[in-house]
Amino acid sequence: MRLRTATDVGAAIRQRRKVVGWDQGTLAERAGVSRQWVVEVEKGKPRAALRLVLRTLEVLGVELWTEAPSPGSARGALPGAGVDLQRVLDAHRGPGKRLR
Repeated sequence: MRLRTATDVGAAIRQRRKVVGWDQGTLAERAGVSRQWVVEVEKGKPRAALRLVLRTLEVLGVELWTEAPSPGSARGALPGAGVDLQRVLDAHRGPGKRLR
């Protein structure tokens, strides 16, 4: 799924939550956020804290990857724009706390 807006991110969270069979309260508890926060982020709230969004996606088992578009397919693409978000999350979480 291509994510371009806060609404896209919210839809991805909602879709994955339903696939794993959780209600909003369960997701909130597992991600350490309020149910109201889940409601707002699923509606595409544009100012949701990135830290919480990343933690929520991780709890849902969603891995984010970036990749540079093919040469000539996008203007202004940055060379070497690929980032391993799992490694970034692991570095901030600390040793021995990786969720899978």
